[in-house]
Amino acid sequence: MPLQSARGRESFDKDWFFHKGDIPIKYAVKAGMTGGITDCGKREEGDWLEIAYVDKDTGDIPIPKDWQRVQIPHDWVVEGSAVNDPDLGSRPGSHGYLPTGVGVYRKMFAMPSDDLGKKITVHFDGVMGVSTVWLNGHLLGTHESGYTEVYYDISDKIRYGDEGLNVIVVKVDANRYEGWWYEGGGIYRHTWLQKTDCLHVAHSGTYVTTPRVSEESADVLVRTIIHNEYEQDQTCELRSTIVNNHGIRVANFTETITVPWLDQMETEHKLSITAPQLWSPEHPNLYKLITEVIVNGQQVDSYETMFGVRTIAFTRDGFILNGRPTLIKGTCNHQDFAGVGVALPEAVIAYKLQLLKEMGCNAYRSAHHPPTPELLDMCDRLGLMVVDENRLLDSSPSGMADLQNLIKRDRNHPSIIIWCMENEEILEGKTTGARILRSLANVTRKLDPTRPTMAAMNHGWNGEGYSDQVDIVGYNYGQRNQQDINDHAAYPSRIMLGSESASSTTTRGIYELDKERGYCPAYEGVYMPSWSCTVEQAWNDVLNNPFLTGVFLWTGFDYRGEPTPYSWPCVNSHFGIMDTCGFPKDVYYYLKSVWTPEPMIHIMPHWNWGDRIGELIDVWVYSNGEQVELALNGRSLGMKPMVQGGHLTWQVPYEPGELSAIARQDGQIIAVKRVQTTGTPAVLHMEPDRRIVQADGVDVCLVRVSIRDESGNVVPTADQEVMFAVEGPGAILGVGNGNPSSHEPDKANRRRAFNGYCLLLIQSSLLAGEIVVTATSTGLAAAKLSILAEPSA
Repeated sequence: MPLQSARGRESFDKDWFFHKGDIPIKYAVKAGMTGGITDCGKREEGDWLEIAYVDKDTGDIPIPKDWQRVQIPHDWVVEGSAVNDPDLGSRPGSHGYLPTGVGVYRKMFAMPSDDLGKKITVHFDGVMGVSTVWLNGHLLGTHESGYTEVYYDISDKIRYGDEGLNVIVVKVDANRYEGWWYEGGGIYRHTWLQKTDCLHVAHSGTYVTTPRVSEESADVLVRTIIHNEYEQDQTCELRSTIVNNHGIRVANFTETITVPWLDQMETEHKLSITAPQLWSPEHPNLYKLITEVIVNGQQVDSYETMFGVRTIAFTRDGFILNGRPTLIKGTCNHQDFAGVGVALPEAVIAYKLQLLKEMGCNAYRSAHHPPTPELLDMCDRLGLMVVDENRLLDSSPSGMADLQNLIKRDRNHPSIIIWCMENEEILEGKTTGARILRSLANVTRKLDPTRPTMAAMNHGWNGEGYSDQVDIVGYNYGQRNQQDINDHAAYPSRIMLGSESASSTTTRGIYELDKERGYCPAYEGVYMPSWSCTVEQAWNDVLNNPFLTGVFLWTGFDYRGEPTPYSWPCVNSHFGIMDTCGFPKDVYYYLKSVWTPEPMIHIMPHWNWGDRIGELIDVWVYSNGEQVELALNGRSLGMKPMVQGGHLTWQVPYEPGELSAIARQDGQIIAVKRVQTTGTPAVLHMEPDRRIVQADGVDVCLVRVSIRDESGNVVPTADQEVMFAVEGPGAILGVGNGNPSSHEPDKANRRRAFNGYCLLLIQSSLLAGEIVVTATSTGLAAAKLSILAEPSA
């Protein structure tokens, strides 16, 4: 069979059809005999078939009419309506009161005849629920994890050219919950169709490490697995080339190898980079490894691997990155956002990560599951360190396979600094749990000895050898009874990390306790769960106890489900530093004051208190200045030295007007913040995250919508409904407002504002041109926005 051209990897996301609800697919005793929905052909007739296959109940299954065209990523659960049913989810309220169920996806596609002889695979980055896949009546397999990838070799089941069209069907059962938070349902991560020569780099077939790094040079150890799926041995040249950020070649190596037929071969060789540019949060320098497989002078495969050069060390006294002590300033995050559920386009992922970065965050914990591949790519480029997390404490064959899949897929990302084996498992501190954890940790160390293992524990730290099985012991809410501080003294060899802390419950723009509507005041510590602490305390614990290495705050963003400390009508969490739309809560500015050097100051609350004239209002100020002066309507209310790692408070008798805070450093004004008593709502205002999108059918512009008075001030209590209309090559992808008790649909052309704001997501089409967005609301001046969709490169 002739050798084929280099690999192709194309998006398989378009032109799917979706049916909500189960469709019975009768299992065929013989391959390819299922027919009906899983194939586009009709089952043949004849005596030979009667002899071989006599089950008369397996005729063609009709295709229902109520299918809708969808584009992957897709989460059908977020399209539903909230239901006051405590049995939805693994525990009451955990899933945001949204029903799950079963859904079926179907796609028809052609395969060119000249692809015959190639190795063709279909890849699913993530399907939430138990997924079963058929192609042309052939059962490809079932995958149980919603968080790990799965791929199928379809080379011998494809119809090529005039053999006919192909049909792929994916049934997703999202009724089983893997977590206690909103998980959505459907093909919510990307799908890919990959074509390679039968001699190719294996799946996740490169592994790059930098065992020796100095200012002068870095050793780069490259391990490559070549897969030969021909029926005879193959001899080839394996060429490895490293290029820097500018595309300049900095190292290369070529060797000749012979790979046995229907087998794999792993090679290892060392290259050297002169004056390496190190990867760090401040300078996320990247290199690219280009792996080529060459036979008789012809390139038959090319495979690219991004990596970084950096050193990490976790010690009893803290974390060292590239030889420098570094405090970890992290947040824990679920994969969830307003308007889209868990099916996040890349633009939305990038939006979330950029907000965290601007806050001063330098680390991201993917809680409590493996992240989507695109998120890790962005963390590499942005400079966010990552805790990559295994879903379950599970050493069964499927549990081990999921873990190995995770490690092999992600181990080349320089952003990843820790492999987390589990989170808050019941068997923490138990003998059986210790045995399982040891198995997981050993597999991880075998596959990647360059990073430490960790367990994120909320109990059992000192029981039955459990903590001894991992390199780092994670303390979730270790401040309880000073567990972390006491254990540091009692266990002199233990390396510790504040793997999860705070769980401080606040609601954006709310300053009084409102149990009826399910709101928590923005003043930290007023109404919180028993196990939690304020964000301020969590950070000060790290400052006072550097051996904690750093902290991952729960959470960067609110998310659907877990409406603690409430239940219905509340449908999402209050733990976020930002709400589900990415609108900052007041605590966001506390972190900006202690995590960033840029001069800043922030006042809370707003200054619209109606007829409460003369009542004392609690005023909090966050700043990284040396001194702060507060003034009301031009009258000084006094100067105070800033509390390091804390905040300032005043009791101010309310009077309408302007409240201002001035931050000084060395006697000089470095930042000023003013809040005014606003007028009544008068106009709508739209602010896009960018004015240009790609006309690729997937890019997204996120539009912050605010309600303002005639002077342009955001009215902090405004809640008018806003209607949206889109003209041109774009469409509404979703809407949101961050209200934890809102039951409005995320897929709609309208949304009420919540405390002055709501969010609109606009997705491009495949056409270039001007997208015009109009926002209207009864009694308010409309707003119009122009977004340019440029041809995709």
